Amino acid sequence: MKYTKQEVIQFVQEVDIKFIRLAFCDVFGKQKNISIMPSELERAFNYGIAIDASAVCGFGGEVHSDLFLYPDSDTLAILPWRPEHGKVVRMYCTIKNPDGSIFENDTRSILIRAIEDAKKAGLSFYFGSEMEFYLFKLDEDGEVTKVPYDRAGYMDMAPDDKGENVRREICLTLEQMDIVPECSHHEEGPGQNEIDFRYSDALSAADNAMAFVTVVKAIASRNGLYADFSPKPLEDKPGNGFHINISVKSENGEVISSEVIAGILKHAKEMTAFLNPTEASYKRLGVFKAPKYISWSSENRSQLIRIPAATGEYKRAELRSADPSANPYLAFALLIYAGLDGVLNKLELPKETDFNFFTMPKSVVNEYEMLPQSLEEAKFIVSESEFIREHFPSMLIRTYCRKNDK
Repeated sequence: MKYTKQEVIQFVQEVDIKFIRLAFCDVFGKQKNISIMPSELERAFNYGIAIDASAVCGFGGEVHSDLFLYPDSDTLAILPWRPEHGKVVRMYCTIKNPDGSIFENDTRSILIRAIEDAKKAGLSFYFGSEMEFYLFKLDEDGEVTKVPYDRAGYMDMAPDDKGENVRREICLTLEQMDIVPECSHHEEGPGQNEIDFRYSDALSAADNAMAFVTVVKAIASRNGLYADFSPKPLEDKPGNGFHINISVKSENGEVISSEVIAGILKHAKEMTAFLNPTEASYKRLGVFKAPKYISWSSENRSQLIRIPAATGEYKRAELRSADPSANPYLAFALLIYAGLDGVLNKLELPKETDFNFFTMPKSVVNEYEMLPQSLEEAKFIVSESEFIREHFPSMLIRTYCRKNDK
């Protein structure tokens, strides 16, 4: 739901709101927030709320350390798991410099700029997220263990699937925040779960992906569990994927697909450091259906991009390499720019690869280009990439290229 600044101020006054969380994330997508009282809300809208940028990864050093959070009134949401009396609301923020200009490493603003660039080209991008996570038990001291909440498998049912009620609570909480989940189920790993979202515009999809992680962690904690979104929580089990469904429409409503996919395939290696930004990310790629090669196919789950069986408005392309350690604002921005390159330069889609990479002999698969096999390789490719330099600020690129892990 869209709100004006004045409507938010009025809502806060009328609905017994006691705390307003101003939310943002660092360059790697780690979520942050500061809580203000209702009396400070008008100041936040007009002048911003100051933060110490030197304490946030990728936001700068001690010399120029002041940045300001300006809440986006359109993102107002009540946090349903907080107390009924003295409610808490959250808004995502634009991050600005003291002179009022947009901070160059504000990743949400980077995505907004990508959306605007696509609009100038007459294109609208839509994304749907499929994000996997494990539920682990806590020990008697409340510390996290690696003991899965259950030993169920793919789409198993209760009582084997112990996460059923937790997922139900997550979905109901998301609905209260006007975020619409499509479906939920147990995944292949023990204690592994997945909740999928209906596609939406790029900014809403990224905001919802951030909110989803917050909700899952909060609900898991309330149930005495820990939700783990890392790429490879258990060494010998499936990793957590962040499968991204992509659809693109022109101004006349035409669905664009092949050129967009061609652009994403062209820039796949350059984007990998941002889609898979941790050392653990590369333990996931190439095993348990996670892709290793740059290829596409209809329905085939061993490919980097697959075209799921669907018709009409549900037809889309699914990118399968990203994992939940990715910053969704940067991931979606890159996919927009890669897709734009494909459309504007009328790139041709390579031949469809309709076989299972996991069962084919090496003599066949070695003919295909691979994704980077390590974080260091991925960072080196970024450092040499004209495509990345064209669309991301140098400060952001330096942060990703020098950091060993999150």
